[in-house]
Amino acid sequence: MRSRKHKGKCRIYHAPFDVRLPIHGSKDDDKILDVVQPDICVICDLSKLDERGCIGAPDLVVEVLSPSTLKYDWNYKFNLYETAGVKEYWIVDPKAKMVNVFLLQFDGKYDFGTVYDCNQKAPVRIFEGLEIDLKELFEE
Repeated sequence: MRSRKHKGKCRIYHAPFDVRLPIHGSKDDDKILDVVQPDICVICDLSKLDERGCIGAPDLVVEVLSPSTLKYDWNYKFNLYETAGVKEYWIVDPKAKMVNVFLLQFDGKYDFGTVYDCNQKAPVRIFEGLEIDLKELFEE
């Protein structure tokens, strides 16, 4: 993934990959409140990376729903990522073949979200001009 803004410096990681979310941006281990393993995350500030994963909010997080994670991804992780400052949060529902995309607003809250179905292209807002063709994503 390349972006003029980030000059190709973003990195993509998939689970298992620890994302440690600290209190108020601290990098001290004793200030870490939550450790999660997003299905996919994109990190553009490489200073957040260390030998144990990422400390601080990724730029983009993608969670793929399953029956066992449905409520966790929609409730707990939604609120956690919003509070931590994840700029873009995607919730992928493979059963319904839909993607819900939430963008962090200036007030630190996610917007109401945009739903894309398998016949659409979903723009990746953190990368100008990048779209994901959901028909290809959900192909069987």
